[in-house]
Amino acid sequence: MERQTQLDRQVPADRQARLERALSTGDASARLRAALQAGTAPEPGDAEVLVRRCETEPDFFVRDMLTWALTRNAAEAVVPLLLAELDSPVAQARSQALHTLSKIRDASAWPALRESHLTDPDDEVARAAWRAAVVLAPEEDRSALARVLAGQFGRGELEVQRSLSRALVDLGEASVAAVEDVIARTEAPGSTSDVGLAQDAGLGQNAAQAHGEEQAHRADRVHGAERVHAHALATEALRRDPDMGFAEALEEAKRVSVMGVDAEGGAAVD
Repeated sequence: MERQTQLDRQVPADRQARLERALSTGDASARLRAALQAGTAPEPGDAEVLVRRCETEPDFFVRDMLTWALTRNAAEAVVPLLLAELDSPVAQARSQALHTLSKIRDASAWPALRESHLTDPDDEVARAAWRAAVVLAPEEDRSALARVLAGQFGRGELEVQRSLSRALVDLGEASVAAVEDVIARTEAPGSTSDVGLAQDAGLGQNAAQAHGEEQAHRADRVHGAERVHAHALATEALRRDPDMGFAEALEEAKRVSVMGVDAEGGAAVD
């Protein structure tokens, strides 16, 4: 009986070791097959190996297969492992854990998803957090979530902005007030008064330099506000027409934000 118990322990350990070796080979196709096999016939202990590999796997398609394999394992075994990864110093570990949680859709993971994940300086982590939050947030927390997401308007390049807008659109009515509030607060980003700045005429060298720096800072603030305003407008357009292309919506929103004209070319109206 004791010998049988030892053998029972040895089999999973051997399988995990083989899986780890297969997932560490230099051939991406072989790693893909190994992840596929692990998901096709999941066994206890596989999840630990799969989660560890998510941290270092360089190939996108293999990472996606690792996520699929993890969803094939029991949620009660996988979710705690993924939650532990949310505090990893490795950005890929955090983003993959969040991505996988969005696929598993286990509501018990919601309390572990913090604002720091939604505002993570790494764009891929933040994008994964936005997707996971929209899926996991209970109804009573969705308006607060929308306000946090709206605070990220203007962030990143096109794909990052698209992800944020889609997340807010997917929140539905819970996001309407947050988006409208940003639009209202950034409605006239170029109207900041220059009262208090010294006149150019007669400025000394130091004063002129300080004036120039202030002008540059103000220009940065105005540009940032215009960028935020345009992103919020594009999100509102997507909410009204989910089939609209985001790039098209953003370009039109930028034109409205900078020029103050509506789609027909007339003066913009509230």
